[in-house]
Amino acid sequence: MRQDRVVPAALAGQAVSFGLNFSAGVFFAPAPAAYGLSPATPAIAAGLAIALTGLAQPWVGVLLDRVGARPVLLTGLTLISSSYVALAAVQHTWQFIAAYVVLGGLGFAASSSLAVTALIGHRYGDRAGPALARASVGINLGQLLAPLAATVLLEPVGVRATYLALGLTGLVVTAALATILSGDGRGRTGPAPVAATALRGRGRVLTSFALHSASLYMLVLLLPKYATELGWSAAHAGRLITLSALTAGLTSLATARLLRRFGPEPLLRTLHLARAAALVLAATATEPAVLVAVAVLFGAASFTVIPLTMTLLTRGLDRARLGRALAPAWLIHQLSAGTALAVAAAVHALSGSYRGGFALGVLLSLAAAALIAPAAPKPVATATRSR
Repeated sequence: MRQDRVVPAALAGQAVSFGLNFSAGVFFAPAPAAYGLSPATPAIAAGLAIALTGLAQPWVGVLLDRVGARPVLLTGLTLISSSYVALAAVQHTWQFIAAYVVLGGLGFAASSSLAVTALIGHRYGDRAGPALARASVGINLGQLLAPLAATVLLEPVGVRATYLALGLTGLVVTAALATILSGDGRGRTGPAPVAATALRGRGRVLTSFALHSASLYMLVLLLPKYATELGWSAAHAGRLITLSALTAGLTSLATARLLRRFGPEPLLRTLHLARAAALVLAATATEPAVLVAVAVLFGAASFTVIPLTMTLLTRGLDRARLGRALAPAWLIHQLSAGTALAVAAAVHALSGSYRGGFALGVLLSLAAAALIAPAAPKPVATATRSR
């Protein structure tokens, strides 16, 4: 498999994985009536799926190292796509929850950023940064296209047919990727791997990543509802996420070029500070129009943090152990996201607003920026003067 195929394949895989994952919220309102469910059932299933995705990361990491990134990624895409096909056919509440949690949760765990980082890391080694940034455009593409397709299909064809259409599309893309990703290629290119290292000594980067995850999910998932509380309709509020996805994709493309001139550390600090500024705007907004600027700034500064952080964490790691070495980062990522959402919900219940949660996000983003240490200077060779 040529290197030039790896990034487009990874981009397409993330578009399917994240697209189906982000589309789940579109069904929260119509699914209960279509299936005879309690209104809380989809949200409960989503929470369980997030938990399972996080808890599965160490096992996914082991599989990535033992069998390779290609089969793990393709299996994950098959599972998450099959969850949508299954949701089109389920008849009972327990079946709905099982399809959502088991197939969806495990599928996303095996097909999201951990698998893609391992796939690209095996190919590019310590030069993976620009490739990871380009591949991350798939996250934003999926976030943009899949929910949009779901909203377009729901009214004319109904919930079940929409689930089926999205699931079959995912399976078709997965089948195409199976022909493109013809081999895992571990260790065939790039610099020779150094001795295996764990994430010891990288605690600051891991902590920064956890703080990023907390504020990311807090704002992205709650921004539409916050916009309705400030006076916008649900339709207008939903467009904020589309706008955020568009700006995030453009930033990911720009970052791939910027990494050739700057290291990941200064870019990460800049992005965290920009995210803090966006959260200040969110916490102080009194008019919903202000949230347009929030969506643009936060989207542009948030999703690119993921490939940049992975670039830092993969430095010097033995490519044969990438999965196990990086799995703790994604376990922490999921747990931090869930905790932050719970805190934001509690703040909303006590105060009637998400302002306090967004204000907390400002502090988290500033702390994340402070935790990114300056890049270590490259050693300068000294010439020996002959006498």
